[in-house]
Amino acid sequence: MSSFNPLTSILNQNKLEGPNYVDWKRNLDIVLTAEGYKFIIIEECPEKPENATDDQVKAYDKWVKADEMARCYILASMANVLQHQHQSMGSAYDMLESLKEMFGELNRAAKQTTMKALLNTKMAEGSSVLGAVIDKESQVEMVLQTLPDSFQQFRLNYNMNKMDLSLAKLLNELQAAESIIKQQASVVALNVEKPSISKSNGNRKREGSK
Repeated sequence: MSSFNPLTSILNQNKLEGPNYVDWKRNLDIVLTAEGYKFIIIEECPEKPENATDDQVKAYDKWVKADEMARCYILASMANVLQHQHQSMGSAYDMLESLKEMFGELNRAAKQTTMKALLNTKMAEGSSVLGAVIDKESQVEMVLQTLPDSFQQFRLNYNMNKMDLSLAKLLNELQAAESIIKQQASVVALNVEKPSISKSNGNRKREGSK
């Protein structure tokens, strides 16, 4: 991304991971507008006929170059798993349409906003209002929104694969994911401890040889 444009740091600091799609897309629009590339997601690529005039060639080359830059901005500002899924797409427009389908439905964004508002509202103990007004999909959305950062990959996979689980099934999947996360954490902790154990044994050997 252009080092001379401070706006591009917005994308570096807020990479697309799924749930933050609405904010990411707004930041992307700002950067593409500032760089002069926004037109490629609005206008179709101009044709380049065999006997093109100089103006037609310039228009075509301008669009292709702008699309290439926009694709770079999009790919560089998303999680690695999303990069691998979208890097082979032919245009920035195709990428954005795919991401919109995955994360950007208006009703989904509205529900996420509603969920956050509900989670920040203190309900009276024993109140049945919350359960009465929230449907199954919204209950699942609420659970996903309240997961800790360690479940980030789980949330991303859920959204990317457009999973549609019942609340009970989701909880079972979360329990399985939690077990995996704990196992991975144990392996990491064990690998971190090994050097210190080896060093300690080495010190004992040197002390014994004196």
